[in-house]
Amino acid sequence: MEETIIPKTSTVLAALLKADFTTVWRNRRAVVMVFLVPLVIIVSFKDLVKTAGGPFVLSDSLAYGLIAIGLMGYTNSIARDRDKGIFQRLRVAPASNWTIMMSRLFVQLTMIIVVTTVIFIVGFDYDKISLTATGYLLTYFTAIIGGAVYLALGQVIVGLIKNPETVNSTSRLIYFTFVIVGMFGGTGRLGPQMQQLTQWSPYGTVQTIMAGGMVPGSWTMDTTNALLVTLGYTVVFAVIGIKNFKWNTK
Repeated sequence: MEETIIPKTSTVLAALLKADFTTVWRNRRAVVMVFLVPLVIIVSFKDLVKTAGGPFVLSDSLAYGLIAIGLMGYTNSIARDRDKGIFQRLRVAPASNWTIMMSRLFVQLTMIIVVTTVIFIVGFDYDKISLTATGYLLTYFTAIIGGAVYLALGQVIVGLIKNPETVNSTSRLIYFTFVIVGMFGGTGRLGPQMQQLTQWSPYGTVQTIMAGGMVPGSWTMDTTNALLVTLGYTVVFAVIGIKNFKWNTK
């Protein structure tokens, strides 16, 4: 009787990462859409650099990029692969559940770093926005935390909704809600109550900590509170999303 050889976890994870990055490359159009909105915003907001400041423009643009990664990229890819039975086949392979999801999350983490870098480059080249070395490092850190919020929120969507078409439409609706609220609610155009609500929404807290990270000297107690609220959102969304997630649509 032949002995069953179980591959190492590192080998399985490497194979999953290769497959997931290949999938991202084959879906380049979806990746372009992730970059499109934040780049359009950073270009169109050039005149605001003098009045609102470079960190505001950068953090606002990056916030939309993070939303796109979590709600448009991660959510729809999970729903699509689940509907095709990919997760169900992976679960009978010698791969633990955590390695499957870790691979997906690592790909999204890479996307967050790439989007942040591209926005920095465009902001410097087109809007002449520059930060200190500490500002750049802290922004990467806060971008990862902010991206985690939207990835967790995306997990909630695929956890509570099984139909991939409904997941797609729901994620788009929430995405555009964040865009509208961010553009108008944060400026006070929708009234002071909506402005306050926007400030402490996932969009508002993420934008606050990223703006604070870009200019470390401007970090205040409100920024720290926004960081704590952001982490709280992440934990709550992650618990709900993971608890209700199903590996198949049946």
